[in-house]
Amino acid sequence: MASTSSLTLSQAILARAISCHDSSQSSDHRVSLSTLSLATFSGLKSSISCASTSRRRLPTRSNQNRQVRAAAVETIGTAAETSLVEKSINTIRFLAIDAVEKANSGHPGLPMGCAPMGHILYDEVMRYNPKNPYWFNRDRFVLSAGHGCMLQYALLHLAGYDSVLEDDLKNFRQWGSKSPGHPENFETPGVEVTTGPLGQGIANAVGLALAEKHLAARFNKPDNEIIDHYTYAILGDGCQMEGISNEACSLAGHWGLGKLIAFYDDNHISIDGDTEIAFTENVDKRFEGLGWHVIWVKNGNTGYDDIRAAIKEAKAVKDKPTLIKVTTTIGFGSPNKANSYSVHGSALGAKEVDATRKNLGWPYEPFHVPEDVKGHWSRHVPQGAALEAEWNTKFAEYEKKYKEEAADLKSIITGELPAGWEKALPTYTPESPADATRNLSQQNLNALVKVLPGLLGGSADLASSNMTLLKMYGDFQKDTPEERNVRFGVREHGMGAICNGIALHSPGLIPYCATFFVFTDYMRAAIRISALSEAGVIYVMTHDSIGLGEDGPTHQPIEHLASFRAMPNILMLRPADGNETAGAYKVAVLNRKRPSILALSRQKLPQLAGTSFEGVEKGGYIVSDNSSGNNPDVILIGTGSELEIAAKAADELRKGGKAVRVVSFVSWELFDEQSDAYKESVLPAAVSARVSIEAGSTFGWEKIVGPKGKAIGIDRFGASAPAGRIYKEFGLTPEAVVAAAKELC
Repeated sequence: MASTSSLTLSQAILARAISCHDSSQSSDHRVSLSTLSLATFSGLKSSISCASTSRRRLPTRSNQNRQVRAAAVETIGTAAETSLVEKSINTIRFLAIDAVEKANSGHPGLPMGCAPMGHILYDEVMRYNPKNPYWFNRDRFVLSAGHGCMLQYALLHLAGYDSVLEDDLKNFRQWGSKSPGHPENFETPGVEVTTGPLGQGIANAVGLALAEKHLAARFNKPDNEIIDHYTYAILGDGCQMEGISNEACSLAGHWGLGKLIAFYDDNHISIDGDTEIAFTENVDKRFEGLGWHVIWVKNGNTGYDDIRAAIKEAKAVKDKPTLIKVTTTIGFGSPNKANSYSVHGSALGAKEVDATRKNLGWPYEPFHVPEDVKGHWSRHVPQGAALEAEWNTKFAEYEKKYKEEAADLKSIITGELPAGWEKALPTYTPESPADATRNLSQQNLNALVKVLPGLLGGSADLASSNMTLLKMYGDFQKDTPEERNVRFGVREHGMGAICNGIALHSPGLIPYCATFFVFTDYMRAAIRISALSEAGVIYVMTHDSIGLGEDGPTHQPIEHLASFRAMPNILMLRPADGNETAGAYKVAVLNRKRPSILALSRQKLPQLAGTSFEGVEKGGYIVSDNSSGNNPDVILIGTGSELEIAAKAADELRKGGKAVRVVSFVSWELFDEQSDAYKESVLPAAVSARVSIEAGSTFGWEKIVGPKGKAIGIDRFGASAPAGRIYKEFGLTPEAVVAAAKELC
């Protein structure tokens, strides 16, 4: 890949994104650097304001006594003639209808209802470059109601993104298509985050908006506002019902994320029917209570000027995020299925498609984009290139005047880590004092923040227990957004999803978040999305076992290690001491497309002889060995706090003349990735006498110890008592390891 010195910053970002993209993807969908011959800025078309008339009576709700005012009728942006706007909106609707119909699978209702707001956002409001989906200063869009993804695919297609071609629309939800059943950022350039599990998307959007506010506060100058973009989202009733949305939106209000604008698709329909059966709260008042500015667009079907005016008003509010409630008809235009649950999650059917075509006056064949619509949207390619070229010029000026800040910002934008950053990690010797790995983690975080400009994060109201405070920085707050300690409060699920948004904002942003390991149960869905969407969040999880002691089984994780080892594309790391903790952080920082979980102890642990950074990078490695010829009598395997127990047991066995190898198994995933030769050098197939010890479920350990080995662990819930007593009662002792080993050799 060419260096950033020979390319514009934007070209470097795009080249890096292309090089990291899945090699299995068809070249048809890749973005070529040759498309980045950026055009001269040509300005924007003048707007033509036309009032719209309603074609269809909007649904009413028995509890719709809302006092929130409607947006005034006012135009903004680059609106076309109303007739062309309506034709464009119907193009969006029918691309969605036709794709779902061809696949016989999908959700046509939301795209049909949300097409007007989608059109206005992508055609008139948002700033982006279709030929470089990774341009840094683009506006971000999140479809939190991800089931309606054909809305986004249709918009990307019309706007000129190479990632969604006509064939992709025709192969919606099919193998190899760039239009999967829910938006996936790793499959479709132009999609910012992976959505589908309801509520995750709006929380991701909060993370994206946090990143913008933080970076703008750090890097903007009075004479050069190099960072200036908005985050837009569409969420539905389902997102509103999920608790994660309230967690994240509460924080958005607290932080005053003024460049976050969320559209609430208020269509009052969910899978089971009218939302009256389960969801009758006053969403407007709730969001006002969360600190949001709230606007109600009463006619989201044809009230185009109302939507435009609402966006203009939202942008004028600088100190609060805005919720624009847009009352729409799900499945708008379908004569027999609109405003019903039947249009939510299944194809209309051939007869209803024909009826909808007649009802909306749409004479075209499936997937047809009328020439005037195509011509109207085609301007986004040169305009996007011009916007990016203008920003590149602005950044070049910034770089000349603010060299140090520009270097840090470039690292964040490109994801290129500063040279020699890993040298900042602390090292330890056996003579270093014993300490809990949560404390050693804090030493590493505070060392890394000095050399990694993109590192920021915090805890779910447990910073003083998780030991995650960055001591040289203050708190990210509404009025101090440049700071790097993020206070999430008791909102684990929202915290994880917000960190996903931060990680996916820019390749060089490295968010971390923390809680007790057992409380990953509250945030597992967000962690899974981290893994799926290749968001390199660092999860700092302390109090990792029964070793936390007296708090008892409600706080003592048992099955958690095994469960995350079963999750694809995530690193589960359990370091035993200082060197392994530092090695785990090195691994976590380097893995920008794979999240990491660090399971850390509350209790003090000794600094062990033989541990190393390099060993951690291998996942499993030999800590001590008195055998020869790669043929020990027995192999003792430990992780985290139990590696010390394995080492003590080895000492006892050696006194009896046994040749004993001790292996630290920090990460199963990393070990699996090593060569067969390396794995054989650590765990020779000929040695079946193996004993593992870990203060967690023994589930899965048979893979490591083999059918003749023994796994010592805990397959029941814990207990409330001092840690030492619990370990003894549960048989996690050197004596137990020695006894098991003697049975095998």
